[in-house]
Amino acid sequence: MRVLARSETLAEAAFPSSRQLEVLGRRIPASLIRDVILIVGFAALVTACGRIRFYIPDDDFAGLVNPTPITLQTFGVLLTGAALGSWRGTSSLLLFYFVGMAGLPVFQGGNNGWNYVTTSATGGYLIGFIAAAFVTGFLVERGWNRGNALWALLIGNAVLYVPGLLWLGTVISVPWEDVPSKGLYLFIPGDVLKLMMAGIVLPSAWALVSLRNDRRR
Repeated sequence: MRVLARSETLAEAAFPSSRQLEVLGRRIPASLIRDVILIVGFAALVTACGRIRFYIPDDDFAGLVNPTPITLQTFGVLLTGAALGSWRGTSSLLLFYFVGMAGLPVFQGGNNGWNYVTTSATGGYLIGFIAAAFVTGFLVERGWNRGNALWALLIGNAVLYVPGLLWLGTVISVPWEDVPSKGLYLFIPGDVLKLMMAGIVLPSAWALVSLRNDRRR
Protein backbone atom coordinates (compact mmCIF):
# COMPACT_ATOMS: atom_id res chain seq x y z
CA MET A 1 0.00 0.00 0.00
CA ARG A 2 1.37 3.40 -1.01
CA VAL A 3 1.93 5.81 1.88
CA LEU A 4 1.64 9.49 1.07
CA ALA A 5 4.69 11.58 1.86
CA ARG A 6 4.28 14.08 4.65
CA SER A 7 3.50 17.61 3.47
CA GLU A 8 4.89 20.76 5.05
CA THR A 9 2.47 22.58 7.32
CA LEU A 10 1.80 26.31 7.17
CA ALA A 11 3.62 26.79 10.49
CA GLU A 12 6.72 25.01 9.20
CA ALA A 13 6.70 27.00 5.96
CA ALA A 14 6.20 30.30 7.77
CA PHE A 15 8.75 29.65 10.52
CA PRO A 16 11.43 27.28 9.21
CA SER A 17 14.15 26.65 11.75
CA SER A 18 17.09 24.26 11.73
CA ARG A 19 19.34 26.26 14.06
CA GLN A 20 20.20 25.57 17.66
CA LEU A 21 19.99 28.10 20.46
CA GLU A 22 21.79 28.22 23.78
CA VAL A 23 19.38 28.54 26.70
CA LEU A 24 20.67 28.40 30.28
CA GLY A 25 23.87 26.81 29.10
CA ARG A 26 22.13 24.13 27.04
CA ARG A 27 21.86 23.97 23.28
CA ILE A 28 18.33 23.21 22.12
CA PRO A 29 16.73 23.22 18.65
CA ALA A 30 15.20 26.56 17.73
CA SER A 31 12.29 24.58 16.28
CA LEU A 32 11.39 23.44 19.81
CA ILE A 33 10.98 27.04 20.96
CA ARG A 34 9.00 27.78 17.81
CA ASP A 35 6.68 24.85 18.47
CA VAL A 36 6.07 25.85 22.09
CA ILE A 37 5.22 29.42 21.06
CA LEU A 38 2.86 28.21 18.32
CA ILE A 39 1.12 25.71 20.60
CA VAL A 40 0.53 28.32 23.30
CA GLY A 41 -0.36 31.01 20.79
CA PHE A 42 -3.02 28.98 19.02
CA ALA A 43 -4.50 27.86 22.35
CA ALA A 44 -4.86 31.57 23.10
CA LEU A 45 -6.49 32.07 19.70
CA VAL A 46 -9.11 29.41 20.45
CA THR A 47 -9.73 31.07 23.80
CA ALA A 48 -10.23 34.46 22.16
CA CYS A 49 -12.64 32.95 19.62
CA GLY A 50 -14.74 31.63 22.51
CA ARG A 51 -15.46 35.17 23.68
CA ILE A 52 -17.60 35.73 20.58
CA ARG A 53 -20.81 33.78 21.15
CA PHE A 54 -24.59 33.86 21.12
CA TYR A 55 -27.38 31.49 22.14
CA ILE A 56 -30.24 30.22 20.00
CA PRO A 57 -33.79 30.55 21.38
CA ASP A 58 -35.19 27.10 22.16
CA ASP A 59 -38.43 26.56 24.09
CA ASP A 60 -37.53 22.95 24.88
CA PHE A 61 -34.93 24.03 27.45
CA ALA A 62 -35.66 25.49 30.88
CA GLY A 63 -33.79 28.71 30.14
CA LEU A 64 -35.64 29.06 26.82
CA VAL A 65 -32.34 28.98 24.95
CA ASN A 66 -30.26 26.08 23.69
CA PRO A 67 -27.47 25.58 26.29
CA THR A 68 -24.85 25.01 23.57
CA PRO A 69 -23.88 28.45 22.20
CA ILE A 70 -22.63 29.31 18.74
CA THR A 71 -19.07 30.62 19.01
CA LEU A 72 -16.08 31.24 16.77
CA GLN A 73 -14.16 28.49 18.56
CA THR A 74 -14.78 25.98 15.78
CA PHE A 75 -13.04 28.39 13.42
CA GLY A 76 -10.10 28.62 15.82
CA VAL A 77 -9.91 24.85 16.30
CA LEU A 78 -9.91 24.03 12.59
CA LEU A 79 -7.43 26.79 11.85
CA THR A 80 -5.16 25.40 14.57
CA GLY A 81 -5.16 21.91 13.08
CA ALA A 82 -4.71 23.15 9.52
CA ALA A 83 -1.88 25.54 10.36
CA LEU A 84 0.05 23.49 12.91
CA GLY A 85 -0.49 19.91 11.76
CA SER A 86 -1.57 16.89 13.76
CA TRP A 87 0.71 16.75 16.81
CA ARG A 88 1.12 20.50 17.32
CA GLY A 89 -2.58 21.11 16.75
CA THR A 90 -3.55 18.34 19.15
CA SER A 91 -1.05 19.61 21.73
CA SER A 92 -2.50 23.11 21.47
CA LEU A 93 -6.07 21.89 22.06
CA LEU A 94 -4.95 19.59 24.89
CA LEU A 95 -3.28 22.59 26.52
CA PHE A 96 -6.49 24.59 26.06
CA TYR A 97 -8.56 21.74 27.55
CA PHE A 98 -6.43 21.03 30.60
CA VAL A 99 -5.73 24.62 31.62
CA GLY A 100 -9.46 25.23 31.41
CA MET A 101 -10.13 22.16 33.51
CA ALA A 102 -7.55 23.43 36.00
CA GLY A 103 -9.51 26.66 36.44
CA LEU A 104 -8.28 29.23 33.93
CA PRO A 105 -11.21 30.94 32.13
CA VAL A 106 -10.41 29.74 28.61
CA PHE A 107 -13.68 28.10 27.60
CA GLN A 108 -16.48 29.94 25.85
CA GLY A 109 -17.68 32.94 27.81
CA GLY A 110 -14.85 32.58 30.32
CA ASN A 111 -16.13 29.29 31.75
CA ASN A 112 -13.70 26.90 33.40
CA GLY A 113 -13.24 24.10 35.87
CA TRP A 114 -13.83 20.38 36.28
CA ASN A 115 -17.55 20.81 36.90
CA TYR A 116 -18.03 22.71 33.64
CA VAL A 117 -16.04 20.16 31.64
CA THR A 118 -17.96 17.18 33.02
CA THR A 119 -21.54 18.50 33.31
CA SER A 120 -22.11 21.25 30.74
CA ALA A 121 -23.74 20.73 27.35
CA THR A 122 -20.50 21.74 25.66
CA GLY A 123 -18.36 19.11 27.43
CA GLY A 124 -18.49 16.71 24.50
CA TYR A 125 -17.66 19.41 22.00
CA LEU A 126 -14.52 20.24 23.99
CA ILE A 127 -13.37 16.66 23.46
CA GLY A 128 -14.38 17.03 19.83
CA PHE A 129 -12.08 20.05 19.53
CA ILE A 130 -9.08 17.85 20.25
CA ALA A 131 -10.16 15.16 17.77
CA ALA A 132 -10.94 17.75 15.08
CA ALA A 133 -7.53 19.42 15.41
CA PHE A 134 -5.79 16.06 15.06
CA VAL A 135 -7.80 14.89 12.05
CA THR A 136 -7.54 18.23 10.25
CA GLY A 137 -3.81 18.39 10.91
CA PHE A 138 -3.28 14.78 9.82
CA LEU A 139 -5.06 15.39 6.51
CA VAL A 140 -3.11 18.60 5.92
CA GLU A 141 0.13 16.69 6.47
CA ARG A 142 -1.02 14.16 3.87
CA GLY A 143 -1.37 16.79 1.15
CA TRP A 144 -4.83 18.19 1.90
CA ASN A 145 -3.51 21.70 2.29
CA ARG A 146 -3.39 24.86 0.23
CA GLY A 147 -6.02 24.33 -2.48
CA ASN A 148 -7.45 21.18 -0.85
CA ALA A 149 -7.60 22.53 2.70
CA LEU A 150 -11.37 23.04 2.65
CA TRP A 151 -11.94 19.27 2.51
CA ALA A 152 -9.68 18.71 5.52
CA LEU A 153 -11.57 21.45 7.38
CA LEU A 154 -14.93 19.94 6.46
CA ILE A 155 -13.96 16.47 7.67
CA GLY A 156 -12.45 17.88 10.86
CA ASN A 157 -15.66 19.80 11.50
CA ALA A 158 -17.71 16.62 11.08
CA VAL A 159 -15.43 14.73 13.51
CA LEU A 160 -15.93 17.48 16.09
CA TYR A 161 -19.64 16.71 16.32
CA VAL A 162 -19.33 13.00 17.11
CA PRO A 163 -18.37 13.30 20.81
CA GLY A 164 -20.51 16.43 21.13
CA LEU A 165 -23.69 14.65 20.05
CA LEU A 166 -22.91 11.51 22.05
CA TRP A 167 -22.39 13.73 25.10
CA LEU A 168 -25.76 15.43 24.70
CA GLY A 169 -27.54 12.08 24.54
CA THR A 170 -25.71 10.43 27.45
CA VAL A 171 -24.50 13.05 29.94
CA ILE A 172 -27.08 15.80 29.31
CA SER A 173 -29.87 13.24 28.71
CA VAL A 174 -31.31 14.95 25.65
CA PRO A 175 -33.67 12.38 24.03
CA TRP A 176 -31.77 10.65 21.25
CA GLU A 177 -34.36 11.53 18.65
CA ASP A 178 -33.84 15.21 19.53
CA VAL A 179 -30.04 15.16 19.63
CA PRO A 180 -29.51 16.05 15.93
CA SER A 181 -31.94 18.98 16.08
CA LYS A 182 -30.53 20.29 19.38
CA GLY A 183 -26.83 19.70 18.77
CA LEU A 184 -26.28 19.67 15.01
CA TYR A 185 -28.85 21.17 12.66
CA LEU A 186 -29.01 24.54 14.43
CA PHE A 187 -25.26 25.02 14.08
CA ILE A 188 -24.78 24.07 10.42
CA PRO A 189 -25.32 27.59 8.97
CA GLY A 190 -22.75 29.04 11.37
CA ASP A 191 -20.32 26.23 10.61
CA VAL A 192 -20.63 26.87 6.88
CA LEU A 193 -19.74 30.52 7.48
CA LYS A 194 -16.77 29.58 9.69
CA LEU A 195 -15.54 27.06 7.12
CA MET A 196 -15.72 29.76 4.46
CA MET A 197 -13.72 32.10 6.69
CA ALA A 198 -11.05 29.45 7.29
CA GLY A 199 -11.09 28.60 3.58
CA ILE A 200 -10.19 32.21 2.84
CA VAL A 201 -7.66 32.73 5.63
CA LEU A 202 -5.57 29.61 4.93
CA PRO A 203 -4.94 30.08 1.18
CA SER A 204 -4.24 33.76 1.80
CA ALA A 205 -1.70 32.88 4.49
CA TRP A 206 -0.07 30.31 2.21
CA ALA A 207 0.14 32.89 -0.59
CA LEU A 208 1.83 35.42 1.70
CA VAL A 209 4.30 32.84 3.01
CA SER A 210 5.13 31.63 -0.50
CA LEU A 211 5.64 35.22 -1.68
CA ARG A 212 7.95 35.94 1.25
CA ASN A 213 9.96 32.76 0.73
CA ASP A 214 10.31 33.43 -3.01
CA ARG A 215 11.72 36.88 -2.28
CA ARG A 216 14.28 35.40 0.07
CA ARG A 217 15.66 33.03 -2.54
